[in-house]
Amino acid sequence: MKRGKILLAEDEAALRFLLTETLEEEGYEIKEAEDGQQALHCLQSEAFDLVILDYMMPERTGVDVCEWLRGNPNPNSQAPVILLTAKALEKDRERAKAAGVTQYIVKPFSPLQLVDTIEEMIRRGTHGSAGL
Repeated sequence: MKRGKILLAEDEAALRFLLTETLEEEGYEIKEAEDGQQALHCLQSEAFDLVILDYMMPERTGVDVCEWLRGNPNPNSQAPVILLTAKALEKDRERAKAAGVTQYIVKPFSPLQLVDTIEEMIRRGTHGSAGL
């Protein structure tokens, strides 16, 4: 049984592979994007239960993608968004919150911690800013 469909936008191939493997083992269906532009294309054409965006990606940042997601008609405007980032400064966190990010996770992180966060967010089914 599939537990949900997730868009994973991460430009680092090794991390994208690790997260995809981990989440698929947990029963999630994963669609991968290698940069912000691919992520936007996926968000315009498919519905997802949750979106995971890397902050620093080529083409468009995760924050740019989230701003578009929240501000334009699309099937994912209410989907929870997790932002993965190496940027731990408060100003970066505030920028993410203003863009509509639901959860902010600083790298490095445990993939299993991410799974727990995803399960909780999908269960709640909301894009409220729980982790900011």
